[in-house]
Amino acid sequence: MELKTNRESVPVAVYVPDIVQEQNIELDYILPDYYPDIFRLVHCEVKPVVTGYSVSGDKISYELRCDIRILYCGEGGSLLQVVQQKQSFTKSAEIGRNCDNAEISVIPKTDHINFRAVNKRRLDMRGAVSVRIKISCDETKEVISDAEGMNIQLKKSPVQFASKKLNAEKIVQINDEIELSDTQPEAVNIISVRCRADECEHKLVSGKLLVKGTVTADILYSCEQNGMNSAEPLSFDLAYSQIVDIDGIDDSCICKVTPEILCCDVSPVADKNSENRLLSCETELRLVCKAVKTSSVMLVTDAFSTVYPCEAEYTEIRAEKIPISAIENFRHTAVLSTGENTPDKVYSIWCSPKNINAHITDDGKAVAVSGMLTYSTAEKDKNGNIVMPQHDEAFEQIIEMADLSTEKPVSADVKIKDVSYNIGSDGNLTAVADISAEILTCGAESIRVVSEISVDDSIRKKRDSDYAIKLYFSSGNEDIWDIAKRYSTSVNAILEENDITGDTADENKMLLIPIVS
Repeated sequence: MELKTNRESVPVAVYVPDIVQEQNIELDYILPDYYPDIFRLVHCEVKPVVTGYSVSGDKISYELRCDIRILYCGEGGSLLQVVQQKQSFTKSAEIGRNCDNAEISVIPKTDHINFRAVNKRRLDMRGAVSVRIKISCDETKEVISDAEGMNIQLKKSPVQFASKKLNAEKIVQINDEIELSDTQPEAVNIISVRCRADECEHKLVSGKLLVKGTVTADILYSCEQNGMNSAEPLSFDLAYSQIVDIDGIDDSCICKVTPEILCCDVSPVADKNSENRLLSCETELRLVCKAVKTSSVMLVTDAFSTVYPCEAEYTEIRAEKIPISAIENFRHTAVLSTGENTPDKVYSIWCSPKNINAHITDDGKAVAVSGMLTYSTAEKDKNGNIVMPQHDEAFEQIIEMADLSTEKPVSADVKIKDVSYNIGSDGNLTAVADISAEILTCGAESIRVVSEISVDDSIRKKRDSDYAIKLYFSSGNEDIWDIAKRYSTSVNAILEENDITGDTADENKMLLIPIVS
């Protein structure tokens, strides 16, 4: 009987080396006539965001936008003035291969900023933004799942993998007007805007994904209080509910939705009394939806014939697994100023994570998340001026997780949920940040499987002598398959003859090896 083989097409994960690109940011800005002269520079920030990307062949193209905000004061301690500019860039990078059904993340960050006043009417800013592109592609490999004939013996292992991956994105516009309360002063300028989209809820309804969530906006605006220049913090929530179409999704899929803030613009608006007591908020949100369906298949990992010489060819596959995620909440405390350096008043405080790294600990039982936290404050100094100092603090958090493997890439998404502060009796300004870290392991299981089997039926295997059974002393913890392959017999014959129920001979004992043909 000739050898017949059955084959299975298995998707395997191929990780492309990270691509890092740098974009220089330059701004030469002359103040409009209605802006006061520059007397004191206060703060400058650049927020980069990738608004979209596409893959064509072996190239990825993406749109990068940098939101620039410069704060300064005019002479005589005037209100904080805000200069806002946006710069857009179209970038591309060579992937080095064609990627089918690619998993892509494009992550921008600000590397450095320098700014100065060239004269009283002119601002100069120089900086750089870097973009890290992470890509994993799918390839299909054909491997053997079964075979019969030629007295073939097979060793099989179950392999679970992500058989189907579905992706969809939806852009959501959230526009609203926020009315200031009677106790809040009239808004002059928006000093800072910080928006975050917390984890959203989602469920599958009639083949469509229903997504609900909230965007929280924390702002700081300049104002006048009791005839003095001041600043006022304000926080508000914007709710959204959206239906996302994903072709092919069903109840067997594991879904994940990640909200990403693309834009959050807030500006003062005059009410019916011509007072700036309304805040217009325009927010753009991107919902990144991913759905994964799993499958399991038995694949041949080894083969031999009990009668004929047999050779097997092997290949290594990386079957992509379902991502495993865990969320850990923790606190970080930092002393920002002491003694005489402590400000008279703190208007607002916030914190931003950067340079986040994650790796599995040496014992394989936890994930170490580390990076830098930048604490920023808007405060009044001893001279009554509004200043915005920054303070960098390194941190590391060990998060215990199950089912970890050093082969699995691990990443961490660190978000700041809240920041509070306290000026103690010792005069120290202490900040406490409530932090949420989502750990994601999305690796692949490496397994060696059989890709080809060849049997030479022109000759038969030579045996030492004619015998029906052979004695073998097992050293314990031996794989029955290895013993059967060594003596060209079947695994089932050894199991039945010796009343063994498992795959290994656990004890040191004599085994009867029946010889089959």
